[in-house]
Amino acid sequence: MTGPPDRIEAAPYYFTYIDRISSGNIVEVLAAQTEETLAFLSSISEEESLHRYAPDKWTIRQVLNHINDAERVFLFRALWFARGFDTPLPSFDQDIGAACAGADHVGWASHVEEFRGIRLGTLAFFRNLPAEAWMRTGVASGNPFTVRALAYIMAGHVAHHRAILEERYR
Repeated sequence: MTGPPDRIEAAPYYFTYIDRISSGNIVEVLAAQTEETLAFLSSISEEESLHRYAPDKWTIRQVLNHINDAERVFLFRALWFARGFDTPLPSFDQDIGAACAGADHVGWASHVEEFRGIRLGTLAFFRNLPAEAWMRTGVASGNPFTVRALAYIMAGHVAHHRAILEERYR
């Protein structure tokens, strides 16, 4: 599916992520982003991964754990809507997820490998998605989404958090 989503394909909040992606072929963007992100993550040491830039902020491990959790949630939403299910899906509270994950007790290399595995699953899903499924819609967190918007949100979410890691953590 080419071209970014229209403003009606997701709640306005999600365009914080969507607007970070300029390319029309989102599958190619996700693939390129995978390699770029893995290279960036590999430059972070085990010790550095426990850094937080302020006492009340997440560690780098917690940030990557959140990225991984969010990608799973967004991909599940895309699967649900693409396959024609119409039951609304619940919200995802990132703070509850982060509090229960124990991310700082998992090695950095494991978090990075988890990102790789999740993203490869994301790519396989979108590469095999029938053309008509990209515009299927559903409701999650009380907001409408298209499958296409969710793909852009995933890429934009990673871009958003990578920028935060580069600007505030490194």
